[in-house]
Amino acid sequence: MYTAKGTLNRDAQLRQYSPLVKRLAHHMIAKLPASVEVDDLIQVGMIGLTEALARFEPSQGVQFETFASQRIRGAMIDELRGGDWMSRGSRKSQKEIEHAVHRLEHRLQRPPMESEIAAELEMSLPEYQELLARVRGTQLVYLEDYAGGEDGSSDYLDRHVAKEEENPEHILGDVRMRAALVEAIKVLPEREQYIMSMYYEHDMNLKEIAAVLGVTESRICQLHSQSIARLRSRLRDH
Repeated sequence: MYTAKGTLNRDAQLRQYSPLVKRLAHHMIAKLPASVEVDDLIQVGMIGLTEALARFEPSQGVQFETFASQRIRGAMIDELRGGDWMSRGSRKSQKEIEHAVHRLEHRLQRPPMESEIAAELEMSLPEYQELLARVRGTQLVYLEDYAGGEDGSSDYLDRHVAKEEENPEHILGDVRMRAALVEAIKVLPEREQYIMSMYYEHDMNLKEIAAVLGVTESRICQLHSQSIARLRSRLRDH
């Protein structure tokens, strides 16, 4: 890690931690619409890694990978703040899917099948699957949770990284939300449960999940978007 002159070899460090940047980018891409390129996230993440290498102080008692991950994610999120990465039309489409799922669950008393959701939306199955791919990026929380509220006072990193600053009321609310989310995931169709578990619990990216389930990455994107619509429908009150 040192040059012949005894100084840190920055290029060697960048090469060593570049897989971390790629892993974070591939994990974040499922939370973004198809218009966002993973290579762009990686490029911005490498800038965040460079800044992390320059600012890291071992005396702070934090592992470098933890410190760098926060910097890399922050750089990616700052880049996304520069534009509305989820269009108003995509937001509207996601809500239409969510409402259709909600109506069907009450009517059928079970999780609706993909074909039933398509019929409720008066679409063919291929049209519905294409819509799912377009609304990729919809999450249990919306854009404000990444880019801050309309007045700029609320920030994703402030709320989700600086845990020590949360007040007890927020912590309690988060515990309740997590408990409700666990219960909602349990009633998802089996394949969608696997996808959510691999993505959120085991930190696998879409390509890896697709390989495990033997389907295409685009199909995993569709099922992920559909799962989010199901969960949002069940978590409205939280």
